[in-house]
Amino acid sequence: MPHSARVYDYLLGGKDNFEADRTAAEDVIKIAPYMPTSVRANRDFMVRVTRYLAAERGVDQFIDIGTGLPTSPNLHEVAQRANPAARIIYVDNDPLVLVHARALLTSTPEGRTRYIQADLNDPDAIIGSSEVRDTFDFSRPVALCLIAVVHFIHDEDAVRSIIERLMKPLPAGSFLTLSTIALDSAPGDLVREAVAQYNRRGIMSKARTRAQIEEFFAGFELIEPGVVPVHRWRPDEQAFLVRDSMVSMYGGLAVKG
Repeated sequence: MPHSARVYDYLLGGKDNFEADRTAAEDVIKIAPYMPTSVRANRDFMVRVTRYLAAERGVDQFIDIGTGLPTSPNLHEVAQRANPAARIIYVDNDPLVLVHARALLTSTPEGRTRYIQADLNDPDAIIGSSEVRDTFDFSRPVALCLIAVVHFIHDEDAVRSIIERLMKPLPAGSFLTLSTIALDSAPGDLVREAVAQYNRRGIMSKARTRAQIEEFFAGFELIEPGVVPVHRWRPDEQAFLVRDSMVSMYGGLAVKG
């Protein structure tokens, strides 16, 4: 059966996938040829937002839920390039990610990386885990990263509850970054058809409007430019080359007051 993490890996040009994943990905690409560009733009968004947090906002503690398969540069590589002492915890519920977790656990001598096999639907188990408590200093800000994961949870109230329960124990000055499938960037009809194809393959996803995505940041202060197509969030030269019609992901970053 295809799995979201392996399909994502294939769309990024990775090799940790099976025939079922490649077939599912190619079926989606037939409907939405923009998909590989969109997935790469989302990965580049993760790189830029992590670099911004580590280099410009001084954040040195990151928890990345819905990690997916290791694909360089991984979040810890970006963060520790800016601050070698950065500490990162990866969380995923896919056993295949655990198999490859050693690639996520490389770290600078000054920093630390750890991996937890857990589910986003159980936020209390994640935030209350010994790995989190032993790794992070909760007197200082933590960045919660939900990159390309909340579209696997269809209920709006459930997503808001998960975010609230994850962010509540984090100190003031902590950050929430999130990206998810949107209907407002790439042609909406193609996005709907692509999501429907994913769902037919058993990868249950949901596309949302920009307004719905902005609701996930309610109660936090959005950092400019707000919730935008991922390639338009503080773009670098490479991002400027990406056309809006080739991206179906919106993302944003907010700070807890």
